[in-house]
Amino acid sequence: MAEAEQASDPFVIFKDVQKSYDGETLVVKNLNLEISKGEFVTMLGPSGSGKTTTLMMLAGFETATHGDILLDGNPINNVPPHKRGIGMVFQNYALFPHMTVEENLSFPLEVRRMTKAETRKRVEKALAMVELSGFGKRMPAQLSGGQQQRVAVARALVFEPDLVLMDEPLGALDKQLREQMQYEIKHIHENLGVTVVYVTHDQSEALTMSDRIAVFNDGIIQQLSTPDDLYERPENSFVAQFIGENNKLNGKVKNVSNGSCRVELTSGDMVDALAVNIPGTDGRTTLSIRPERVEINPPVEEVPNQLDGRIEELIYLGDHVRTRLSVAGNSEFIVKVPNKAGHVLLKEGEQAKVGWRTEDCRALDPVAIN
Repeated sequence: MAEAEQASDPFVIFKDVQKSYDGETLVVKNLNLEISKGEFVTMLGPSGSGKTTTLMMLAGFETATHGDILLDGNPINNVPPHKRGIGMVFQNYALFPHMTVEENLSFPLEVRRMTKAETRKRVEKALAMVELSGFGKRMPAQLSGGQQQRVAVARALVFEPDLVLMDEPLGALDKQLREQMQYEIKHIHENLGVTVVYVTHDQSEALTMSDRIAVFNDGIIQQLSTPDDLYERPENSFVAQFIGENNKLNGKVKNVSNGSCRVELTSGDMVDALAVNIPGTDGRTTLSIRPERVEINPPVEEVPNQLDGRIEELIYLGDHVRTRLSVAGNSEFIVKVPNKAGHVLLKEGEQAKVGWRTEDCRALDPVAIN
């Protein structure tokens, strides 16, 4: 019943929202997006795709040129940022350097005129939540980057908002710390049930943390799906190329039947694929195949789609060997070969067959990545 209520009453709504800075070029184009209470939604896309502008409109730091933004059923277009009751976490932490950790966390509570006893209780709770109990008397400069970012997260949550916005919050951290913080933020979200809208250009970060991901490009949401749906079932070439690693082969659709199509590649080879987003017979298409779905020298009876290739490069990565081949005119065709034998059996310069199942190959629009 709760799920049905969430579906009928979204917590955040963008309705026909547009944004232009110069009155001519739209940075965000006719955005329609609904976010349920308690959801973790990530806005993912390259620089200039409109994701951060969308977040800033929700925060109140930018004004929509057209359309409506609703929070818990109430229009907020004309509500100033400090009255929206939204927690914010930025990439540069935005902590007050002259205040202690405790004072940084107390500030949003004092602004809301909470009692000293309640303030102390909430600060202690927030510090415990980010595993920084005992750090309250320290200054921000005495903390590591990861600790500062934890304080920033705690400050965004200390007044118990219903919605928290995070703008590239882990961008300044090194790889190992960034991955650790991804799991910590994910667990905090799961424990509190707060609604989170998160912006990043890092697709692995989005896949790790999100309930749903909105992939932005050129001011438009290209696909809004769960992480596994985005990766396994991209709806267009941009999403296939932007999310995870992807092999692409260009060709022409020769025939379509029962959800599949036969494609003649530019090399003249014929392959079968799922007909996902194609213009029809004789139309151009780009095939999308994930590197881990491709086999080298597979049995013909098990893997019908097979092409000749030449091994150009082998990179040993422990659990798999990243194998780059020239296949059907593409010299950057990647296969992730599982390391089952404990040593590399392939050799650079060798000829090899590559193959994949029809259901692992998606025929998509050719526009975005040709």
